[in-house]
Amino acid sequence: MNFVHRYFGETRASSDAVSTLLGFAPDTLREPTYFVGRVARHLPFREAISALHHVVVSDLRFKPKDRTEYLAWLKAHEEQLLAEALASGEDAQAKIESLRRELDGIYKKSSAIMAPFYKAQQKYFNWLYTADRDAWIVLDPVITVHPDEVFFECFSLDESTYGRLSCDHDVFERIEDMACGTTNIDYSHALYDEFQKIRSYRDTTLSIDPTGFEVQTSGEAAYREDKIELPDSWMRGFLQVSSAMAQPAHVVDLHPVDMHAILTRLAAKKERHGPRSLRFLLEPDKPVSVLIEPWNERLTFRRSIYKGREGAEIRIWGRRRLAILARALPLAKSVRLHLLGTGLPSFAVVDFGGLRFTLGLSGWTANDWSRAGQFDLLAPRARVDQASAERVFAALGARYSATVDEIAADTGLDRTLVAGALGLYVQNGRAMYDLDKRVFRLRELTREPLHAGALRFASEQEEKADRFVEARLVTIASTDRRDGRRIVNGEVMDDGKTVRPMIALDADDRLVEGRCECWFYGHNKLMRGPCEHMLALRRLFHAQVEGKAA
Repeated sequence: MNFVHRYFGETRASSDAVSTLLGFAPDTLREPTYFVGRVARHLPFREAISALHHVVVSDLRFKPKDRTEYLAWLKAHEEQLLAEALASGEDAQAKIESLRRELDGIYKKSSAIMAPFYKAQQKYFNWLYTADRDAWIVLDPVITVHPDEVFFECFSLDESTYGRLSCDHDVFERIEDMACGTTNIDYSHALYDEFQKIRSYRDTTLSIDPTGFEVQTSGEAAYREDKIELPDSWMRGFLQVSSAMAQPAHVVDLHPVDMHAILTRLAAKKERHGPRSLRFLLEPDKPVSVLIEPWNERLTFRRSIYKGREGAEIRIWGRRRLAILARALPLAKSVRLHLLGTGLPSFAVVDFGGLRFTLGLSGWTANDWSRAGQFDLLAPRARVDQASAERVFAALGARYSATVDEIAADTGLDRTLVAGALGLYVQNGRAMYDLDKRVFRLRELTREPLHAGALRFASEQEEKADRFVEARLVTIASTDRRDGRRIVNGEVMDDGKTVRPMIALDADDRLVEGRCECWFYGHNKLMRGPCEHMLALRRLFHAQVEGKAA
């Protein structure tokens, strides 16, 4: 996907003895969006926006060791090594030949394996240092101004970690100017150093510069245009995060000191073997317990009581990414974890009082958000006519943020229809789900709305499900209602074999449980989303039983 951003000037930060100014340059090609406000809560703002920066620069992907210097040293000392072998007097000639063959094998093997990596690495650094060494960091940050808050969103470099910083307007002692909307911002690496200069005795002003929209765009040198080619995974990641936030989860309220205890134990030891997970042991009205593997060290938090109605045992991986929260915890009032399930994404919402930092983690570090699970496929999949969808979007646009019930009341439409419409706008990047306040928010991720078919099939499973239904290979065996859920059993003919999937849909039409006999489900359960057989059964159920289509 190609994106063009044009900025008037550049992001700037300045500090003196009495004040700090953080000025972000917005994208002038988008609708005017700006904000100027003086920060009232300096230290929480500094720690929260620093945590956001740590998300942006985080990259925990495996990086092979650079053996270039070692191989160069080995080459330079080859004669010395051979001479030492000669001096030993034990079959010297055979030893020389053996060493030469071994060295030749090392050179050839390392060159063949590492050549593409070194070539790509060198090409990247050549561009980075000659063009703009801060350009990569401009890809991620998106800022949205709403009547009740301002929030930043970003992804880590490895796309496995999502960060969101939301600031209520109460955080600012004075708001001088604002225009609601969403825009990309020019966010440079040097800003982090300026964040650290924020002090309570200095006036700190946050400025999404409005002057960038007051100057004629006649090609003056002051404008800087960036043409960026983003992978589909970046866009899908943003869409998947919001869909995952809307899924049912086990909510765990932890005292900040308890979360700090987990991070302290993880920092004290380094695991040498698996499993490398945090196992949350949850029992209603009892203290939360966490088992740290592989040492099986159990921490029980007496001041953190689990208030859920059902007990659960949930394991999460990629736990080192939680270290991003370390700096923010001393000033936090509470930490709320949203655990979707074992191997599924998790969210940590750190509340500073008016300021909230949300850290979203995919199922494990190596599995980025675009592949962690197709959570938009678990969301409501109702068919929505164009007129109703436009009414829902207009109602959301008038409020900027609202619950499903509020939109239903404003439009007079059925609640299920409204939920389906909002789900479609989330999947098209025009809205997002706010986990902090449990509302849908207007958030245009791109300047132009995404084409309806641009990301039609986000996974191979969804594409296969579409083919099953079109070929009439899906049948419904039975339906039932239990505990407020609709249980659907069916059969799918796949490559001459009959597969029997089961799905459970809740009152909001979300897929909350599923089973299947196929290989995909056997290896992944729901950790990477539903299999093609569950998706096909769900689509047929909506089409035939309820007159709806997924």
